[in-house]
Amino acid sequence: MSSTDQLNQTPHVSQWYGITHSKCPRCRTGNVFTGATYGFKVQKMNELCPHCGLKFEREPGYFYVAMFVSYAMNVAQMIAMSVAAYVLGLPLTYENLWYYVGILLVGVLLCSPFNYRYSRMILLYWLSPGLSYDPSKV
Repeated sequence: MSSTDQLNQTPHVSQWYGITHSKCPRCRTGNVFTGATYGFKVQKMNELCPHCGLKFEREPGYFYVAMFVSYAMNVAQMIAMSVAAYVLGLPLTYENLWYYVGILLVGVLLCSPFNYRYSRMILLYWLSPGLSYDPSKV
């Protein structure tokens, strides 16, 4: 391979990097969302990839499936928070029920922007047949 071929090659972006940085699943360059996960601006999802033009909503109602992914993420987070509270010394008794409920509600509210964003990214990257990385689109 000549040196010009090496210069023209674009670096391979990993799938994990694409998901964690909310990049397009096809080109892994364009942003799926505008803005940060946690911020004062409302998270807005781009309709098309600004780099390769991929339409993110594959069909009408496509992201309703992301609600089920978000639900699974919420359940896992609530179980983890409950176990953490128990391990950190909050006894699992009837008197402490409202402490657990409060911990779970606060935890779910704090994790909701994260769940919104990453449930959609999981849907795009792992649960969408026919949507995969295309190095020619980079």
